[in-house]
Amino acid sequence: MTERLATPAEPLALTVHGMPVPEGVLTQDARRTRAGRWKMLLLALVCAAPVIASYLSYYVIRPEGRRNFGVLIDPQRPIPAAHATDLSGQPVELPALKGQWLLVSVAGGACDARCENNLYLQRQLREALGKDKDRLDWVWLVDDQARVPDALRPALAKATVVRVPAAELAAWLAPEAGRELREHLYVIDPMGHWMMRFPANLERADAGRAKRDLERLLRASNSWDQPGRP
Repeated sequence: MTERLATPAEPLALTVHGMPVPEGVLTQDARRTRAGRWKMLLLALVCAAPVIASYLSYYVIRPEGRRNFGVLIDPQRPIPAAHATDLSGQPVELPALKGQWLLVSVAGGACDARCENNLYLQRQLREALGKDKDRLDWVWLVDDQARVPDALRPALAKATVVRVPAAELAAWLAPEAGRELREHLYVIDPMGHWMMRFPANLERADAGRAKRDLERLLRASNSWDQPGRP
């Protein structure tokens, strides 16, 4: 009987993995870091897109022949951290007014005829916005220490009245050349930037043109601006 020879066992094949090359690891880390930064930038752009689009639609993509009644401010100026107080003398953080569109007038506390006219126009312009009126606050910045007349106070129930030193206001807002700060109405956007100034000594006959500017601004910011402060 013939013996059958056993086939030798196949040798085990061992795969040896090389150790990572330090330069390769560093390159991979750098790529991951760059990718992470691009993702963060993309996320920031997505979040900011509604704001950017609304400003582009108002400032850049305008129908031919369209004219603003108010003057657009460039560059825009942010609300300063001014030394403000309310009428009772309590400190007020002026930047806390951000989060709403603001229609602002400036006048001394005694409030002359021009001041009263501006306050009337501010109130009427806000009311004329109808369902959007809660997206706009009307603000009187008092630039001296004169007492506000008691007879005027009931009419200011829905207004924001803040005392701010005249010098600090002058470093933020500016009138048309040859005019005074108290002659204009000013528009501040919800991010706290002064961005528009209406013509000096606005008359009631021209209030409709100012209203159209406000309506355009509110319409352009409709996708990201909501009533009330966040």
